Amino acid sequence: MTTFAKKRALVVRGGWEGHDPIATTDRYAKFLSTESYEVSTADSLDAYLDDLSDVDLIVQCWTMGEISREQFDGLAAAVRAGTGFGGWHGGIVDAFRDQPGYHLLTGGQFVHHHTDFVRYTVDPVGSHPIVAGLGSFEVHSEQYYLHADPGNEVLATTAYLPDPDRPEIGTPTMPVTWVREHGAGRVFVTTIGHRMADLELPAVDEMIRRGLRWATR
Repeated sequence: MTTFAKKRALVVRGGWEGHDPIATTDRYAKFLSTESYEVSTADSLDAYLDDLSDVDLIVQCWTMGEISREQFDGLAAAVRAGTGFGGWHGGIVDAFRDQPGYHLLTGGQFVHHHTDFVRYTVDPVGSHPIVAGLGSFEVHSEQYYLHADPGNEVLATTAYLPDPDRPEIGTPTMPVTWVREHGAGRVFVTTIGHRMADLELPAVDEMIRRGLRWATR
């Protein structure tokens, strides 16, 4: 009888508590466990100093905060060597604002959102398996304006809504979900996920589940 080694996932969570890093990551740690991943969690960025060579996926929810050079080097080396990296909203694209090397890893950085929640439409694009079969859907939450890498493979977009506080922004098309490669590793990002209710939207939840599977080594 052939046996297969379980995939290993590391969930790294912390930073600003407004994004509910424990409850939201618990949601996807439970999902990964049902997919036969061996899941461990870490509440310190020192997890990136460990030997990550047998970790197949890192899920990060760490909004803002600071990462040391050694911690970032450990994360980046793991992804370059093939460890997948994924996450949602500020936990992945509003982390470590003073570290451009980290932004090159994720392919985007949060810049601005409206003062209040807005109702916006998300439009999946292309036939990538992460969004295959998903139609357009609405989200009532924060809508992120980003600086994004033109090399990303964009899987979903949104028309940024007019913001009276920042009329100079206009109404550009913003990426919402994308993937990219970093060395041998795969990176998955979606900007949705300010609160648990966002993650509970069926289309969002499905994108994240598929994205984490896709990013896994």
